[in-house]
Amino acid sequence: MNKKDDRILEREEYVICEKNGEKITVRDLQMEVLTVMDEIHRVCTKNKIPYALIAGSALGIVNYKGFIPWDDDIDVCVERKDWPKFIEALKKDLSDDFYFQCFETDKRFNTIAGPSMKIRKKNTFIEETNFLLKNRCKSGDGIFVDIIIYDNMSENKFIDELNRTAIKIAMPFIVLLDNLHINPIPFKKFTSWISKRYSNKHKNSKLVSQTISYPWVKFLHEPVFQREDVYPFREYEFEGRKFYSYNNVEKVVKQWYGPNCVKKWDGKKWVETLAPEKRKPKHTVDLNLHGSESIGEK
Repeated sequence: MNKKDDRILEREEYVICEKNGEKITVRDLQMEVLTVMDEIHRVCTKNKIPYALIAGSALGIVNYKGFIPWDDDIDVCVERKDWPKFIEALKKDLSDDFYFQCFETDKRFNTIAGPSMKIRKKNTFIEETNFLLKNRCKSGDGIFVDIIIYDNMSENKFIDELNRTAIKIAMPFIVLLDNLHINPIPFKKFTSWISKRYSNKHKNSKLVSQTISYPWVKFLHEPVFQREDVYPFREYEFEGRKFYSYNNVEKVVKQWYGPNCVKKWDGKKWVETLAPEKRKPKHTVDLNLHGSESIGEK
């Protein structure tokens, strides 16, 4: 077996739920999510908008040349400066089989505790694990790809934490009001404004990361990356396709998940380093790949 090609072999069955006696597996969901990603790639390529697979999707590139077998989503980033162009491209070119949700087009969209945008597939349904904020957008709960804005970060730790603290102060008010079914639009506008202002002010910084609208970023020790490791995005193999990710994808995922996140070669095969008990989907509660509503577990 070729050492470089023996990364995508693990395809153990990870069951999400059972509907009418039929198991729905992570792989079933992945194949549907991949159709959303294909459409994102098409729109971005047509409109010359750089994007990158990030987080677990980037780790999947390194370890499997595709999805991590138990990963039930795809995460993508778009740079702050390209965000307005990206939204306009979706309005103009997104296929009728898909739709997107973001605060810029729907004030019910949550600006924290989630991505900057969700691009969803029509005639499907997914219920996520989310203890803080529910999807309030009336357009639907279709399966999705998460889109996250990548922002410039200050090289001054005090300035960085000062801006993040402002978001953290706003977060409880957003969560409280949202759960009272009151749309906290002023607080949402504030978090969007301060994130954009912060990024634009540090456009010449050597550091980049996810937008500071995610107030738990530093709580979870999610790293801030060197710009040269992230940009320019490069093409990599993913499920037999060519998608973009970080310029130095292996270095970035090791910084994010730790130096032992990458598969090890034992002399005969690649060995997954994550403990077996941790290999399970973590984002999906309920799922319907052939309809826009839950059909209930049976």
